[in-house]
Amino acid sequence: MSFFKRLKEKLMGNTEEEQQQLEQQAEEQADLEIVDEEQQPEVLEETAIQQEQPVAMDVVEPIIEEQQEEVIEQSQEVAIVEELPAEEQKPSAWSITQKFKAGLEKTRKSFTSKVNDLVARYRKVDEDFFEELEDVLLQADVGFETVMELMDKLRFEVQRKNIKDTDGIQAIISEKLVEIYEAGEENLTTINIQPKGELTVILFVGVNGVGKTTTIGKLAHRLKSEGKTVVLAAGDTFRAGAIDQLQVWGDRVGCEVIKQAEGSDPAAVMYDAIRAAKNRNADVLICDTAGRLQNKVNLMNELEKVHRVISREIPDAPHEVLLALDATTGQNALVQAQMFKEATNVTGIVLTKLDGTAKGGIVLAIRNKLHIPVKLVGLGEKMDDLQPFDAERYVYGLFAEGLEKELERVED
Repeated sequence: MSFFKRLKEKLMGNTEEEQQQLEQQAEEQADLEIVDEEQQPEVLEETAIQQEQPVAMDVVEPIIEEQQEEVIEQSQEVAIVEELPAEEQKPSAWSITQKFKAGLEKTRKSFTSKVNDLVARYRKVDEDFFEELEDVLLQADVGFETVMELMDKLRFEVQRKNIKDTDGIQAIISEKLVEIYEAGEENLTTINIQPKGELTVILFVGVNGVGKTTTIGKLAHRLKSEGKTVVLAAGDTFRAGAIDQLQVWGDRVGCEVIKQAEGSDPAAVMYDAIRAAKNRNADVLICDTAGRLQNKVNLMNELEKVHRVISREIPDAPHEVLLALDATTGQNALVQAQMFKEATNVTGIVLTKLDGTAKGGIVLAIRNKLHIPVKLVGLGEKMDDLQPFDAERYVYGLFAEGLEKELERVED
C-alpha cells in the first residue's frame, strides 16, 4: 500500500485496536482523577518537601550540566501534580493522527511556513531551490546525513518524473522522509513484550530533567490499560526526591513500586524488584535508573552493573532499554543518545516534549544517524499523549495543510 493510501486510512480514524485502547485509557483516567482528588493535598505537601531537599550530587559532564539544571529538572518531574482543568485531564478518543498534528504544531508552523515561502519564491524546481530547501531542513534539526540522503532522493524523483514546478513538492518530501525513516524495517515502534506468563523487563535510561519519571508513569498506565500487571522499580537512588516522585506515579496509576532507602545500591533494588515482580506474577517490570552521578564514567559503570544484575536473574533481559530524550534539546539529544548507546545497548528512544519544540525533525536525525528507532513520543501533558511513534502520522503532522490536495486524489 502506498504512503498516501496508508495515511488516508489513518486520517479516517483510529484502527479498531487503537480505538479500544483509547476508550480503556479514558475509563482508567476517570478512575485516576477520583484518586487524585482524594490525594491531592498530600501529594502537594510531599512535593513541596521534595523541592526543598538539596541536590544529591553535582554534574561534571558539561553537556548535562549546561542543559539539565536541577531547578528545571525538579519542576518538570513534579509537574504531574499540578492541577489542570478537568476537560484537559481527560484523554479524548479523537484520531491519533490528530494528536500528532496537534503535537507537532510548533514545528509545523516554523518548518512549513518556511517551505511555503520557498515554494512561493521558486515556481520551478532547480538547484537554487534544492540548496535553500537543505537549509530549511537543517534548521528543523532533521540532521545533516538525513538531509543529504533526502536531497539525493528528491533530485532523482524530480528527474525521473520530469517535474518542472514546485507544485506538490511537499507531498514528495513527505513520502521520501517516510521511506528514509522506515528503511525496509517493520514494527519499529513495537515494545518487546514477552509471551503471557513471562516477565518483561523494561529499563529506562537518560539524564535527569528529560521527563523520564513522567514517561515511566504514562507507559505504566498505557500497559495497564492493555490489561497487564505492571510493577515499577525505583532505581534512581542518588537524586533527592526521585524515589518519592516515582511513588507518586505508582500511586496515581495503581502500580506497586519496589524501592529502598535513598543512596542504596541501584543493582540491589533491581534484584529485589525482579524477585517481587515474579512473586506477584507481574507481566511487566519498568525500571528507573540514575541520570546523574559524580561523573559520566561513574554513571555508565552503574548502568552496566544494573544491566548485569538484570541479565543474571533473567538471561534475555532487559527486553527493552529505552532512552528518554528531551526533543527541545535538539542536536544535544544526539550526543546523549550516543553516550548511552555505548554503555547500555539502547533498543529504542522515547522522545519527550515533542509538542514543545519547533525543531521536531530531530526524530529523523536520531533514527538515521544512530540507527535506533524512536518507539514512543510525548505529544502533550495528558496521560494518553504518550503515543507509539508512527512515521506517516509524524510526516502528516509536519505537512498537514500541504498534503490535503494529494490526499484528495487518493482513491478510497
